Amino acid sequence: MISRRLAAHAAALALMAAAAVASGPAAAADPIKVGLVVPVTGPFAYMGRQVEAGASLYLSEHGDTVAGRKVEIVVKDDAGVPATTKRLAQELVLNDKVTVLAGFGLTPQAFAAAPIATQSKTPMVVMQAATSSVTEKSPYIVRTSMTLPQVTVGVADWAANNKIRKVVSLVSDFAPGVDAETTFKEQFVAKGGQVVEALRMPMITNDFSPYLQRARDANPDAIFLFLPAGDSAAIFMKQYAERGLDKAGIKLIGTGDIVDDDVLGQMGDVALGTITSHHYSAAHPSALNKKFVDGIEKANKGMRPSFMAVGGYDGMRVIMEGLKATNGAGGDALVNAMKGQQFESPRGPVLIDPQTRDIVQDVYIRKVERVGGKLYNVEFDVQKAVKDPGKAK
Repeated sequence: MISRRLAAHAAALALMAAAAVASGPAAAADPIKVGLVVPVTGPFAYMGRQVEAGASLYLSEHGDTVAGRKVEIVVKDDAGVPATTKRLAQELVLNDKVTVLAGFGLTPQAFAAAPIATQSKTPMVVMQAATSSVTEKSPYIVRTSMTLPQVTVGVADWAANNKIRKVVSLVSDFAPGVDAETTFKEQFVAKGGQVVEALRMPMITNDFSPYLQRARDANPDAIFLFLPAGDSAAIFMKQYAERGLDKAGIKLIGTGDIVDDDVLGQMGDVALGTITSHHYSAAHPSALNKKFVDGIEKANKGMRPSFMAVGGYDGMRVIMEGLKATNGAGGDALVNAMKGQQFESPRGPVLIDPQTRDIVQDVYIRKVERVGGKLYNVEFDVQKAVKDPGKAK
């Protein structure tokens, strides 16, 4: 026990020493390094692909130098394993001398890296992980993605206002899923709705049949669904149709993860009419978003950007503008320079809340429609400047 404590103390001292070096004066030729920790392999590789594409596009469009120093992205693959995330974050701080940590595909990975950011006083820009409490795990965390409660309230309101009275909630059993389940129920019930069943599924599963059967047996007006974006959502859609829930008149609603732009094309007609609330769609009707979509497609062999790509793009924007304000310095100065940034994103107007270091943004109500022969999430309503509900209280 004593040896473990000594080792942990030594590691903390090393991280603090690394922070002192990183925040001190640097030679003009020394690059400024951004350590991007994302899953490049494994079941969540799509997250890393999208986040890296967005971050890289921002640098290619807006330049990669600050105060005469080149900004480099150092990509590390955590394969979606929290223990690996923590080790890589520590190595990036100690060995690579990064000025910023960034990325973090899922909440457990962000939680694992947070103590490293705190001990080393290294700013940590979360470009994807979406549990409400992520920013509370370290005073050095700034988030440019979303929170699940933030994007859930909208679809709960829409359901209550559109003659949906009975709902079965169906979520992946980890922190963001619990956030989504809790927020939906609170908002929907407060508006007169009823959640007749609240079902939780393993985080990684391709067999949704027992949950779909229980949902159908409850005879709801709709299923509220949260799954991490990716191939599992396309598999769910197929099984939802195979079990005839769409033909039974049971509507499918949820957060935008379930019809993520990256996999929407795989879902087919069963996805048509799905109502979701989310902060980004590749179909968002702005000139800036059109440029963003074109840029991602050209640089990544036709890939359609998802909300993860815009989290990476805006995350790199927040980093670069912060670095310009500090003349390339990191640490507390950089975190303070990130707070309060307000700008137009491909998703619409956003603000980094100076009190919470979390993102405030518009949330759109969307419907899956066929546009030009392809499926898109078409926005038809908006909630302006939405703050994470827990932090808003």
